[in-house]
Formats: sequence, structure tokens, C-alpha cells
Amino acid sequence: MQIGEAAKATGVSAKMIRHYEFIGLVPAADRRDSNYRDYSHHDLHRLGFIRRARDLGFSIAEIRDLLKLWGDQSRSSKDVKALALVHVAELEKKIRLLDEMRATLTHLADACDGDHRPDCPIIESLAGRDGLKLSQHH
Repeated sequence: MQIGEAAKATGVSAKMIRHYEFIGLVPAADRRDSNYRDYSHHDLHRLGFIRRARDLGFSIAEIRDLLKLWGDQSRSSKDVKALALVHVAELEKKIRLLDEMRATLTHLADACDGDHRPDCPIIESLAGRDGLKLSQHH
């Protein structure tokens, strides 16, 4: 299967497949006599694993660890679970940060009249001229 077909089959763009090969996340595909990449069923399965892990927000480093665990038939599921729980904690931290960002932006938007005048608390706050710290409203 050529790269375009592999991309379509896995939902991973050809550009990302080449990137994953470059960084060693995916072994370089075999080459045909025509020099086109040739992807096997195993390659597609690995790309699908990576796509699903990326969809869950795992970093490249975490995916490397997951791939090692996936390939290790003597792995302990507690190791997989521990990695997943660390990622859950990171996601919870990001959620809290996003909630704080939303609260700050909502407060600033509420303070803005949104009329034809140039005065705008949002711009003033971003410029640091309002005496308010952006993180004050969480």
C-alpha cells in the first residue's frame, strides 16, 4: 500500500506519516523498485494505534512508551494504567487552566461595552494598562 492509501486507511495524513518515520515513531516503510513507500498491514495497525493515542492527547514521548508496552507481551497492565493515569492528571490540569482562561476572558468580555468607542477592557488588559492581572479573575 502506498502512502496515500495508508493515510486514507488510517486517518493519518501522509505528511504526519513521513514525520513519524523521520522521528522514528514508525519504522521507515519498505521501498518498491519505483522508490515508492510500501506499507504493510502491520504498518497500518501501528499508524492506527498512534492516531488513536494522539486523539486521546498523548504526547509523542508517551506514545513511544505505549508502543513499547504494546510490543512487550510480558508487560504488566499496571504499567499501562499508570501511564494512562499520569496522562489523565495532565488533562485535568489543562482543563483547570482552560476553565481559568475562560473565566478571565468572560470577565473581560463582560466589562467591554462592545460599542463604537475605542475603549476596550480586553485590549487594555492584554496591554497591561488596566492595573489588572489577567489571572486575577479565576
